[in-house]
Amino acid sequence: MNYARLSKSQKEFFEYAARISGFKSLSEFVIHSAQQVADKIVEKHNTFLATEEDKKIFFNALVNPPKPNKALKEAYKTYQKKVSAK
Repeated sequence: MNYARLSKSQKEFFEYAARISGFKSLSEFVIHSAQQVADKIVEKHNTFLATEEDKKIFFNALVNPPKPNKALKEAYKTYQKKVSAK
């Protein structure tokens, strides 16, 4: 099992935060904090790809991208002209 390595100042700071927050231990504080961040990450991810169908469509587009249409080709030409003019 790998464990996180903290500098002395990090450990002291986290222990202080744990104490003033009412946690019984540094481990309890770290687990609680990591859980909160993980919940936010998963919630944000699931909001972006809310359903299994959304996920299939998204990943299929990554694996099998459609060919550029006329509008995209024109936009690319315009971009290239502006970039090369600088």
